[in-house]
Order: sequence, then structure tokens, then C-alpha cells
Amino acid sequence: MTMATKLLTPAEVCEILSIKPRTLEDWRLGRSGPSLPFVRLGRTVRYREEDVEALIKESLSMDPTPIQRHR
Repeated sequence: MTMATKLLTPAEVCEILSIKPRTLEDWRLGRSGPSLPFVRLGRTVRYREEDVEALIKESLSMDPTPIQRHR
């Protein structure tokens, strides 16, 4: 028996990652940010919970150096 993959709404992903919907949209359209796979069901966009968790794990850093922001 296989376990069903939980699909998250864009709003749920934004809440989990503490990002704005526009940021998530930019990532999805490849305009900026990390690559986060998504599922398109007709006009509906969903994200696999496991992909969001993987993004968080990949983003873990032990580097104490502050993040440089480019203007």
C-alpha cells in the first residue's frame, strides 16, 4: 500500500515558509529564488508537502555569516 502525497495550497506554503504569495509565484515562474516543484491540476496549483520539506532541509545552514542583500 502506498501513502498518499499531501498537496499544499500556495497559501499553506507561504505560511510554512513565511513568504509572500508574490514571492512564491516568482519562484514558480522561474523569475527568482529556489526551484520548488509544483503540481498543476487544471488551473489549480499545489505543492507536494515532501518538496516543501526538502527545500527547508536544503536551506539549512550552519554558517554564522550574515546574509548579504543586494540592492
